[in-house]
Amino acid sequence: MNVPAWEIGRVLGIPIRIHASWFLVFVFVTWSLATGYLPGALPGLSESRYWGMGAVAALLLFLSVLLHELGHSYVAQRYRIPIGQITLFLFGGIAQMRKEPPSPKAEFFIAMAGPLVSFALGLCCLGLAMAAESLPLPSGGQGFVVLGGLLGIVNVQLGLFNLIPGFPLDGGRALRAGLWAWGNNFHRATSQAALIGLGFGVLLAGLGAVLLGGAISGTLEQSTASNGGWLMFIGAFLFGAAWSTRKQVTLRITLSATAVRDVMIRAVVTVAPHLAVQTVVDEFFVAYGYGGFPVADEREIVGLISVEDVQAVPQGLWSWRTVRDVMRPASPELFIPPDWSIMQAMERMVQTGWDRLVVVEQGQPLGLITRSAIAQFLQLHKG
Repeated sequence: MNVPAWEIGRVLGIPIRIHASWFLVFVFVTWSLATGYLPGALPGLSESRYWGMGAVAALLLFLSVLLHELGHSYVAQRYRIPIGQITLFLFGGIAQMRKEPPSPKAEFFIAMAGPLVSFALGLCCLGLAMAAESLPLPSGGQGFVVLGGLLGIVNVQLGLFNLIPGFPLDGGRALRAGLWAWGNNFHRATSQAALIGLGFGVLLAGLGAVLLGGAISGTLEQSTASNGGWLMFIGAFLFGAAWSTRKQVTLRITLSATAVRDVMIRAVVTVAPHLAVQTVVDEFFVAYGYGGFPVADEREIVGLISVEDVQAVPQGLWSWRTVRDVMRPASPELFIPPDWSIMQAMERMVQTGWDRLVVVEQGQPLGLITRSAIAQFLQLHKG
């Protein structure tokens, strides 16, 4: 199911997006603060004041989550890892790294950057709140002390929670770095860290069920019911994320162990650069149904023409434009050897933007590896 997300700005060149589920948790956090925490900490205020303060506190809490993710992103960029986007959603936030860390050291520092930002924010807020409390405050100033204390405690809790050594939490990523350095196998380390993540997911969900059951039966205070529900929710999320990671690792191992020659399209159909675009559409794109063709000039691959290249030309000009006019000229990145793994081919496609690569051996084209062929391979092996 595709759930919408909206870009709200950019920081460090990274798009910041808000997932639709964020609004649900924003309303819930605001409601819980306005009806529970704030009336207890600041009695005697109006209901609208509590709701306003609750909304401000919820926004500041999510700003803290964003800074946590920016901590990861900043260090990742220092290791030349591009960040696609940061998304705030139901369970906090996630920074989308476009490739894996180059070394265990990089993985460890990237993982630890987020909790360190959270701890720094937490200690700063708590220190400011304690300093303000020792001073004579004007009317209404106590609200800033309460909000500062709340932000401080939540940031410290955020940092501690993320240090749980279960993948994909930050502690689990740090654990993966250690296992990677010890065993010198990235995929096995990821699988082991995800297995521990499964265990912590079950543990958190079980603890939440105990708290919720105790509240329902009356053996525990009713206030523990919401805590139990959240723990069950978080435990289920952690279990699902760890389970998905283990499946992805299995698939990545398959992709790394499978050579391009085993998946490539062997019947290479090329087009000549002097042909009119209209001719290529009628005799190649329509006839074969492929999304693109290598362009060959006397057996030498000189470019690639795709459906997107054709669509960029007004249809009225198809008879007047040639393939050479609209094709993407060949570059060394277009060619790969047949003994490369599918994973290497995928990484090349991501880096260059090519949706198909020419497989060559001793200067002669052997076949094509395409995104659609890889997608079909993934579909057959996803189970």
